[in-house]
Amino acid sequence: MSKAISLTRRLVLEDAMRVSDGAGGFTETWNAVGELWAEITPGSGRERFGQEVTVSQVPYRIVVRGAPVGAPSRPRAEQRLRDETRIFRIIGVTEYDRDARYLTCFAIEEVAG
Repeated sequence: MSKAISLTRRLVLEDAMRVSDGAGGFTETWNAVGELWAEITPGSGRERFGQEVTVSQVPYRIVVRGAPVGAPSRPRAEQRLRDETRIFRIIGVTEYDRDARYLTCFAIEEVAG
């Protein structure tokens, strides 16, 4: 028997959009494409060292309601989920259960310190 799902966190699903900077380059902006109710479970974190900062990475499993492949409400890799100031970068999505009533989003929260 599978664990009961408790979708108690409201997250904003965001998609990246590239906007020309007028000088041959671009800037990346994030646009909200919907809201999803979710259950968030953290994994074990790790640190990696950048040039000037240490970045703490924590993996998460974020469970949301199911949606068909291609539906705008179905999260996909390279999108992100926002919980106010926290941002979870989606790295993969798969069905949580055999009936696809729920999806599991594998995500990383990065915090610079």
